[in-house]
Amino acid sequence: MYRVFEALDELGAIVEEARGVPMTAGCVVPRGDVLELIDDIKDAIPGELDDAQDVLDARDHLLNEAKEHSGSMVATARAEADSMLNHARAEADRLLADAKSQADRMVAEARQHSERMVGEAREEAARVSATAKREYEASAGRAKAEADRLIENGNLSYEKAVQEGIKEQQRLVSQTEIVQSATAEATRLIDAAHAEADRLRGECDIYVDNKLAEFEEFLNGTLRSVGRGRHQLRTAAGTHDYVAR
Repeated sequence: MYRVFEALDELGAIVEEARGVPMTAGCVVPRGDVLELIDDIKDAIPGELDDAQDVLDARDHLLNEAKEHSGSMVATARAEADSMLNHARAEADRLLADAKSQADRMVAEARQHSERMVGEAREEAARVSATAKREYEASAGRAKAEADRLIENGNLSYEKAVQEGIKEQQRLVSQTEIVQSATAEATRLIDAAHAEADRLRGECDIYVDNKLAEFEEFLNGTLRSVGRGRHQLRTAAGTHDYVAR
């Protein structure tokens, strides 16, 4: 290809240096030199063209091989990507199924535990309530019996004192010289009987109030126990709800 360009350069130089023909744009060139250069060009061009065609053929071959290799690599990569994607989807589905199964199991266990605790709390509350009711009824019965006994004793003492006062008064009435003294003594005895009756009633009220205070303290303790049980139950139920979420 170098000889072709060299011959063309020589032809150009001959034409530029040729003597011009007057009144025309033509020129006079050495025919032999020009023909020789043209023959050189003709001889050089086929070989250069063959070399160029070989280069083009080699380029096309390389391009085809590159395209085929690229297509094969793309197909392989696409197949591997599809396989990895399918595997990832299958693994994700499996993990999701396992997580859902575990969550369902944990929720079921939490629900069973909560129901068991609620049942136990209800049974404990019923037992405590029944015990408190029995204690209340027993304490109230004892307090009422004691109060009735004290009132009865007070009434008997009062009646006895009144009768003794009346008898003493009647006895003293017959004695004129000590009528005032007898009257005063009778009044004193009656007042003493009333005071004794009031004292007995006061003691009875104090006894009943003390018993009711003891029962109130017992009921407050029972209510605190029930409150703690309810708080523990709510705390346990809240914990299960958080794990379920």
